[in-house]
Amino acid sequence: MTIVAAVFAGLAALIHVYIFVLESVRWRQPATWKIFGLTSQADADTTAPLAYNQGFYNLFLAIGAVIGLVLLFTPAAMAGYALVFLSTGSMLAAALVLVSTGRDRIRSAAIQGTFPLLSVVFLLISLAV
Repeated sequence: MTIVAAVFAGLAALIHVYIFVLESVRWRQPATWKIFGLTSQADADTTAPLAYNQGFYNLFLAIGAVIGLVLLFTPAAMAGYALVFLSTGSMLAAALVLVSTGRDRIRSAAIQGTFPLLSVVFLLISLAV
């Protein structure tokens, strides 16, 4: 079960790195800001500092998950569990917050939160057996 949890945590980390790229690197490109529902370059320019910050938040969660995954398969496995739980739990919580902002964000929240949810569930199962 730990390996299954690790795969889902790794996929969650990859998605959050991709979100980082969109928000912190490519935000002002029309193809990117349209993904996030913005309707003009002016809106993208106005929100760019917020997106830049949020992108790094996503990157840091991904880094935490990756470090946790590395530790998970070493003698420091309990530290790995803690980091993976913290990172994927935060990703999942952020997805729930996103849903609370409106029903039109359910798809985005599902993309952001499904792999972290599965990782948390399988980590809990692996600790229980």
